[in-house]
Amino acid sequence: MVLLLEQSEGSTCNMSFIMKLHRHFQRTVILLATFCMVSIIISAYYLYNGYKQESELSEMALEVDCGDLQHLPYRLMEVKPAKLSDTSRSDTTVLVFVESQYSSLGQDIIMILESSRFQYHIEIAPGKGDLPALTEKSRGKYILIIYENILKYINMDAWNRSLLDKYCVEYGVGVIGFHKTSDKSLQSFQLKGFPFSVYGNLAVKDCCINPHSPLLHVTKSSKLEKGSLPGTDWTVFQINHSAYQPVIFAKVKTPENLSPPISKGAFHATVIHDLGLHDGIQRVLFGNNLNFWLHKLIFIDAVSFLSGKRLTLSLDRYILVDIDDIFVGKEGTRMNTNDVKALLDTQNLLRAQITNFTFNLGFSGKFYHTGTEEEDEGDDRLLGSVDEFWWFPHMWSHMQPHLFHNESSLVEQMILNKKFALEHGIPTDMGYAVAPHHSGVYPVHVQLYEAWKKVWNIRITSTEEYPHLKPARYRRGFIHKNIMVLPRQTCGLFTHTIFYKEYPGGPKELDKSIQGGELFFTVVLNPISIFMTHLSNYGNDRLGLYTFVNLANFVQSWTNLRLQTLPPVQLAHKYFELFPDQKDPLWQNPCDDKRHRDIWSKEKTCDRLPKFLVIGPQKTGTTALYLFLVMHPSILSNSPSPKTFEEVQFFNRNNYHRGIDWYMDFFPVPSNVTTDFLFEKSANYFHSEEAPKRAASLVPKAKIITILIDPSDRAYSWYQLLIIDGQQLRTDPATVMDEVQKFLGVSPHYNYSEALTFDSHKGFWCQLLEEGKTKCLGKSKGRKYPPMDPDSRAFLSSYYREHNVELSKLLHRLGQPLPSWLRQELQKLR
Repeated sequence: MVLLLEQSEGSTCNMSFIMKLHRHFQRTVILLATFCMVSIIISAYYLYNGYKQESELSEMALEVDCGDLQHLPYRLMEVKPAKLSDTSRSDTTVLVFVESQYSSLGQDIIMILESSRFQYHIEIAPGKGDLPALTEKSRGKYILIIYENILKYINMDAWNRSLLDKYCVEYGVGVIGFHKTSDKSLQSFQLKGFPFSVYGNLAVKDCCINPHSPLLHVTKSSKLEKGSLPGTDWTVFQINHSAYQPVIFAKVKTPENLSPPISKGAFHATVIHDLGLHDGIQRVLFGNNLNFWLHKLIFIDAVSFLSGKRLTLSLDRYILVDIDDIFVGKEGTRMNTNDVKALLDTQNLLRAQITNFTFNLGFSGKFYHTGTEEEDEGDDRLLGSVDEFWWFPHMWSHMQPHLFHNESSLVEQMILNKKFALEHGIPTDMGYAVAPHHSGVYPVHVQLYEAWKKVWNIRITSTEEYPHLKPARYRRGFIHKNIMVLPRQTCGLFTHTIFYKEYPGGPKELDKSIQGGELFFTVVLNPISIFMTHLSNYGNDRLGLYTFVNLANFVQSWTNLRLQTLPPVQLAHKYFELFPDQKDPLWQNPCDDKRHRDIWSKEKTCDRLPKFLVIGPQKTGTTALYLFLVMHPSILSNSPSPKTFEEVQFFNRNNYHRGIDWYMDFFPVPSNVTTDFLFEKSANYFHSEEAPKRAASLVPKAKIITILIDPSDRAYSWYQLLIIDGQQLRTDPATVMDEVQKFLGVSPHYNYSEALTFDSHKGFWCQLLEEGKTKCLGKSKGRKYPPMDPDSRAFLSSYYREHNVELSKLLHRLGQPLPSWLRQELQKLR
């Protein structure tokens, strides 16, 4: 019985243990199931929110302001672009595909590239996307590709797109494109090949910059720019992929009209940066043209970033503000004592934003104390603060220097102004001067340069006229007579712009120029700017002070530029340190520009410039051609040079730096400018690298004559110190000269058949004089020499073979017949 009880108790214990184990197992299963369900819910939640977050990167949060952009999703701020390949394997030329030669956006793109002094090549974007050659000898020809219409890039045929993408990846080349819808209706569509949507034909407002964009260099992320953006044809990008980063945001004015609708008050991207994470090609896409100033800034930065900083602008900007016409203004337009005090106060204010800022005052002493009583007191206040400013001289009587035809008269004027300066404590050692109306600086009036050096020891001046006033982006500097000439810029202020409300076009025009307009971009695109202002701009409404205070504020708010001022001489050295290629001038024809004619001496005439040039090359018979030409009664040559005889050699040697006055002095004044033909022959022009550019600039309409002979014969004649003429000129000069007359359009026709005779003793054609006498070339001309041996001819023929082929191609493109010797040489290649 005891045994049965023990067995019963043991069975009960086993059953209890099994039941407990079962209950634990059930709880464990329930807990595991619950955990799994919670995990699924949590994962779904975060996946949903992550998707939602990524799909709304372009919208940000509702009603955010630019100050809230720091709260953007973490991935947007931290994503880094793909690393560009080595861009040093390509040339620093930008390939620009434009819609047409005259398209507005295309011209804006070129304007910025030219102003930045970046090289570029233009192609009209073809419909199928055909490409020019992208490489040459395993080197990339282009560092950046720009499409005025990004759809031409997107819709390229597969073959060309593959070629372009392969080139971009291999050479680290980025793409910039612009999308501007043309249909008037609202549009929503997907860009082919890109994982985001676009909305087109929108009006937008209130823009700001993504401060985390890696593009930013010149551009600084600033406060919200409130107000409507220009136009109603904007495109905004709705990004739903983290490989694309917004650069500029704006709000859509009427989002409720869109289908599908977008969030009201949300920011949307008008410029996006394809980070290149998908295919290794970085792209920057603009949702409009460059009419909006902030797009221009970002475009400049995009060029810099995508070129690997090889096409980049320095952040240093040097600004010099000249105040011309001190003491010169009319009564009622000049500065009084309060104006001078405001000038001093503003100078101190600007020094907080522009390092070492100092106004530079240009004076004409003759007009001191010629205003009202209050204005005369203003004159005295200026002189009482003479050490606070920099000073430079104008002419004593403010007359234009080109009106003075002799140097001594200019010297007298300058001595009077210098005497005034010494009497009133004005410094005379700044080394800088400006001529009234830029007269005499360019076109060059040599007497002015010489007088400046004698009286003032001038080392620098400035002008807005070189090479021309407009377009301003083409203005350059040069050095002449050891005086450095810098380009001068206008700022929208002239002698008559003295009241804010009466500003031409209204006050908004001035403010527009300052706030992202012409004046602003003059500072952005030019490392050195000398601004021309006038005394009257600092009296009255003090527009000069208003302009530069607001300009400095705007530049500081929206850019990372470092503004500073240097004294003129230091500024000039800095300029030519940056642009050493501008030291040599490139003379223009003064008569091709009305402004230049107005500030050029009336005693000078462009009629003394040649109508055609004989450019050589040497050892081809140019001396004989020269003799034949001057036989014609209507063809006049230059007078001989003491050093180079009948050749002036102006365009190819240091004579060029003597200036065009020196050059024109070699030519007579034609008695009949219509029928007389001036010319010069300089055989060294043919192989000169400088001559073509210089001649095209000064005498762009001049015709060119050259003589081509077999280069083997030319090389051999050079070695023998003999001259061998071209075959036809040697055997039939009368026919050649008939062709020359026809080419030049010279009249009357001169009969060379009757004027030339063959001299059997010389073996050459000579001029036939009266009574059967002849006039031939000198003893060193036309002599016979031993024939060239076959080995020498074969060697020289082989040496010049490729050059002859290229010459034949050039003549074919120009529509010129091949010389007989060249045809013979080409036949040897068959």
